[in-house]
Amino acid sequence: MRLVTALMIAAVLTVPALAAGDGGGHRFPPFDARTFPGQIFWLILSFGALYLLMSRVALPRVGAVLEHRRETIDGNLRAAEAAQKQAEAAAQAHEQALAKARANAQAIAQEARAKSAREIDAKRQGVEQDLARKMIAAEQAIAETKAKAMEHVGDIAREAASAIIEQLGGKKPTAAALNKALGAAAGE
Repeated sequence: MRLVTALMIAAVLTVPALAAGDGGGHRFPPFDARTFPGQIFWLILSFGALYLLMSRVALPRVGAVLEHRRETIDGNLRAAEAAQKQAEAAAQAHEQALAKARANAQAIAQEARAKSAREIDAKRQGVEQDLARKMIAAEQAIAETKAKAMEHVGDIAREAASAIIEQLGGKKPTAAALNKALGAAAGE
């Protein structure tokens, strides 16, 4: 209210000076020396009003905005630091989980290798035992075949010796003479 009153008083003081003029000459009012006191008054009044308006209204608002920004930035920085710490903790937990998973995987692989080695050994032993049984059976079969063949060898040798003697001597040998010749040839 005081400001409005002061403006009205200043207007009343300057208007008559402008109305009086200089006797018909048209001077530009800012350059007219007679209007300097009114201009100075209005300069002081305008500067004072602007100063009051800035110091009481605009600058506190700007200060509040700057303070709010500073608080927001500080809060964001604290939140960023907290988020960074959480991210580092999560990364460390992730690394620990990866290390644990790698160790578990190696243990599982080692266990699988050991299990497959045991299975292979068991199968190999089974196959070796089976082969040993088959080999024993084959050796017995060979021995039986050899024994049977040896039984027939004596008969075949008698027949061959008898045929040879008959061819060379012209007569068939007796069984006693044939057995004696075969026994001498066998080393008996």
